[in-house]
Amino acid sequence: TTILLYEVRLSAGIDYKTGKPKRTSTCCNTKQEAIAILQEQAHDIRVNGWRDPMSVTLGEWYEYWLVTYMKDKVKQSTYMSYRGYGNKHFCVLYKIRLKKLEGRIMQEFYNYKYREEGLSAKTLRNYHMALHKCLQQAVKERLIVTNPCDAVTLPSGEKPEIAALTNEQQRALVQISYRHRYGVFVRLDLSMGLRMGELLALRWEDIDLVGAQLTVKRTINRLARYEQDEGKHSTEIVFDTPKTQNARRTIPLTRSVIEDLKRWRSIQLADQNAAGAAYQDTGFVVTNELGMYFEQRTFKDYYNRMLQDAGIGHFTFHALRHTFATRALERGMDYKTLSAILGHYSVSFTMDTYVHSMDEHKRNEMDKMDDLFGISLEISVEQQPYPVLFTVTEEGCKAFAPDFPKIQIQAGTMETALMEAKKQIQKALSQFKYPPIPTRQEDIVVQENSVLILLKTA
Repeated sequence: TTILLYEVRLSAGIDYKTGKPKRTSTCCNTKQEAIAILQEQAHDIRVNGWRDPMSVTLGEWYEYWLVTYMKDKVKQSTYMSYRGYGNKHFCVLYKIRLKKLEGRIMQEFYNYKYREEGLSAKTLRNYHMALHKCLQQAVKERLIVTNPCDAVTLPSGEKPEIAALTNEQQRALVQISYRHRYGVFVRLDLSMGLRMGELLALRWEDIDLVGAQLTVKRTINRLARYEQDEGKHSTEIVFDTPKTQNARRTIPLTRSVIEDLKRWRSIQLADQNAAGAAYQDTGFVVTNELGMYFEQRTFKDYYNRMLQDAGIGHFTFHALRHTFATRALERGMDYKTLSAILGHYSVSFTMDTYVHSMDEHKRNEMDKMDDLFGISLEISVEQQPYPVLFTVTEEGCKAFAPDFPKIQIQAGTMETALMEAKKQIQKALSQFKYPPIPTRQEDIVVQENSVLILLKTA
């Protein structure tokens, strides 16, 4: 009797340990069994391994992209954020095949998230950045021809106003900070503009009290674990390097900060003596009575108590960073230096973030023009007052007289521009039989960086 055996063979990618193709081989007695085994193994490969590129869905590709391309490239915080975007938001698109994903679908998805769910423009840009990266990799691997995210128009949205303490609020908070154990770190942040994760991750080895400088080397965050294991917490404390090269920086220390740190070190030594064997000398700067570091949510509780005692309302801890930047600009610190101290990735980002401070500073500086040169702003010309717009630029000062279009002045200082405007208007008036009627002041739009001055006649 002849016994017929059926063999089911499948190829499923490459074994990177041996360099040989991955193959499976299964024998059975009947054709029906062979077909069933083939279908089962093919399904398993589609779910867990290779599958036809034409049938890959967004969900399958997004998961593959995360694990294969992102897990070893980005920081854990970024990776878990990307995973959260998928689980909470992109999941409604997961069943769509990549080849069927169009710009129109993406635009409608973003519109719904923005209009119906109320996501901010910034949050939407973060989601879009992750999805665009994912699909751009699919383009590189020729799974799709074009990236559908390229066809999307994102809402601009209004940039949120930076929350910073006023001088009075800052003074109240500093005063109350001396009554709190951890008030020293509020004063430290108002003097240096550290992020909370950077502050709490500081170690004494990062601080040179003799050289008067501090180096930011790491951050602390509580993050979701890469893998969720039964019996373990879903989150963990993670110490990591700052997210950009510029964020790893050295900051000079002021004398008051050095004195504060020395007093705090004495408090830690007193804690160690009081706790005895229970004390753990972890080397961290911000510690509790037993020497252990803080995570952010615990430190926020202490910070909020200080806010409450100061009676200034609620401000996030990050507002202290903004307050430092605002005070620095008010005192004349240039943007390049401020950007380096804050650890921003570019000077332009610093300027864009704190443009409100620049506007206020420019207005204050323009107000000084009233008496800076010791000149009356009401200068006689002929018989009538004529408006002149003066604009302060990096090169000096520009002057423009709306009633005399040909008069356009560029001078090194406002004083020089003012005198030249008087001279040229006098000259122009001498050539008119009938002088022009002055433009009304309320009809002139005064742009930013400009001031309107009426040159009066004798």
